[in-house]
Amino acid sequence: MKDKRTYTNLKEHGEDMSHENESKITIDPNYKEDRGSLDLAFLIEKHKQEIWDYKQKESEWVKTDNMFKGSKKIIDELSSKLIKQVKIISDLNDQITKLKKELADKSK
Repeated sequence: MKDKRTYTNLKEHGEDMSHENESKITIDPNYKEDRGSLDLAFLIEKHKQEIWDYKQKESEWVKTDNMFKGSKKIIDELSSKLIKQVKIISDLNDQITKLKKELADKSK
């Protein structure tokens, strides 16, 4: 039995004989890349976009939360100052009534 890879002519020694079993792949010119809903690259891009959207929503939430906490702190401070002012006003009203009584007693 003759071996398939033996050279029969002297000229064939410069030629590679392994190419005879190779297949050629041609791409149809009408072929369009299908990026359907199950395509991995499509899914990765979709998830990256979703992650970006969630990060934007999270940053907006953090911004709103910081504004809320700052506003709450300001309201607490103003409330405590208002309570102090009300107490001072009531103390001054008490002093005014006492002074009016003393003045009325002295004028008698």
